[in-house]
Amino acid sequence: MATTTATRRLAAILAADVVGYSRLMGADEEGTHERFKAHLRELIDPKIREHHGRIVKTTGDGVLAEFASVVDAVRCAGEIQRGMARTWASGASRTSYDRFGSMRCTLKA
Repeated sequence: MATTTATRRLAAILAADVVGYSRLMGADEEGTHERFKAHLRELIDPKIREHHGRIVKTTGDGVLAEFASVVDAVRCAGEIQRGMARTWASGASRTSYDRFGSMRCTLKA
């Protein structure tokens, strides 16, 4: 009988979602979806790659990413949250990005 061996590895998982996304979708479905895709393309994905992570899955309002290092995952989460807050704080972003300044990030190791 052949035996198989499972390969195991440790990983840190970052789960991030937009706070109040359902409310935003109710007010402007197409615009909200487009703004989230822009944040994903311009901020979230580059930060995840910069911190040696990879996106495992995207959802309507969130991202699931994997990192080999907890330190990289925490740094990435902080930079994403600060980037979202800067977008909200700038005067121009209030009309172009609505309230995407609040992104909840959860880490599991």
